[in-house]
Amino acid sequence: MSKHLQRDLEHLKKLILTLGSMVEEASNQAIAALVDRRPELAEQVMAGDDEIDRREVELEEECLKILALHQPVAADLRYIVAVMKVNNDLERMGDLAVNIAERAMFLSTHEPLELVLDFTNMVDKTRGMVRQALDALVHKNTDLARLVCRKDDEVDELNRRMFDVLQELIVQDPATIERAIHTLSVARHLERIADLATNIAEDVVFMVEGEVIRHRTEDYRNSEAAASTKA
Repeated sequence: MSKHLQRDLEHLKKLILTLGSMVEEASNQAIAALVDRRPELAEQVMAGDDEIDRREVELEEECLKILALHQPVAADLRYIVAVMKVNNDLERMGDLAVNIAERAMFLSTHEPLELVLDFTNMVDKTRGMVRQALDALVHKNTDLARLVCRKDDEVDELNRRMFDVLQELIVQDPATIERAIHTLSVARHLERIADLATNIAEDVVFMVEGEVIRHRTEDYRNSEAAASTKA
């Protein structure tokens, strides 16, 4: 690897880590705005979205520049391709954080729904997946990446339960329809953030091992079984 390529790849790493930190912070603020009923945090998330969009474009242009100037191959090429895909997923996470913030703004001005929702669990799992996916990216840790992939089914199941509970509430009390729909939208946005964290984890495996594991859930199960055997 030439010194110039190495320098540009290091710069690329800094850009993607910065964007990842910004998106993680936006997601955390949006969730806090919802859970703690703090509209000022929701406003911060919405105000910061333009900067996330700007950095996403900047990072994509940097990737294209490196491809044109250095024509990298093998591991370096995989790294740049993975960064471009992760870049896109992070920007979409930022958009979903804005969507959650908008729902939080509405819900903060209305009485909370009186029902038992496993919302905290879903929030915690989604937050954890985002954090672990970014850690896997930073440290090129495929074991951690596969762990993130396995957790996606758990968030999907929580989203399904949320739908069932809110659907029953709407039937019992039609006056809750608007609040329930906003809450259901938040659950759906969280589930999509978890999906995007899974995408990032899959890209980490591709980047490090050159293996495409998307749509191959048996890989996650096999790695989990192997880990259990070692333990």
